[in-house]
Amino acid sequence: MRFPIWRIGVFIAAAVWPLLWLYQAWADVLGPDPGKVLVDRLGLGTLVLLLITLSMTPLQRLTGWAGWVAVRRQLGLWCFAYVVLHLSSYTAFILGFDWSQLGVELRKRPYIIVGTLGFVCLLAMAVTSNRYSQRRLGSRWKKLHRLAYGVLGLGLLHMLWIVRADLKEWAVYASIGALLLVLRLPPVNRRIPRLMAKKASSARKA
Repeated sequence: MRFPIWRIGVFIAAAVWPLLWLYQAWADVLGPDPGKVLVDRLGLGTLVLLLITLSMTPLQRLTGWAGWVAVRRQLGLWCFAYVVLHLSSYTAFILGFDWSQLGVELRKRPYIIVGTLGFVCLLAMAVTSNRYSQRRLGSRWKKLHRLAYGVLGLGLLHMLWIVRADLKEWAVYASIGALLLVLRLPPVNRRIPRLMAKKASSARKA
């Protein structure tokens, strides 16, 4: 396994936050409604992890270090784990495992539908993230995993619907997402290696 220490560090960093938040909820330090705070933090954690996952390829192309891409799959699976915890917390703390309330919640909070669509896409990518699926799907595998950008759009819409009163934080995540989309555009994507090669050549001459 390449970059073992880096991989272990990423694993620990991703695992520690849900454990910390669960402990804080259990210790009753998340305010009067710890369940809602936990749901919100896990949802935001999902979005942040998705942005970090999508930034791995641009970082590799910009720096030339293969370690970024080496943890991309792990980060994607952590993103899925966070969204599963987000939905589980919503079911436990908001619905109270009372599925009869789901219809009421959907009428009051239609952004739940948007979030569910994002979850389905993440589920499809998580299930097919293994090498067997890569070989079996061939070129279709890359097309399927480009759904990550669609999930990003759904996640940002989901968050926007929730935080309509305060858009400052949302604007930060939306700006990062827009930058990542720009970096994916073919003209920009093709130019990055040339720019990096030119920079490396200038550094050697200096």
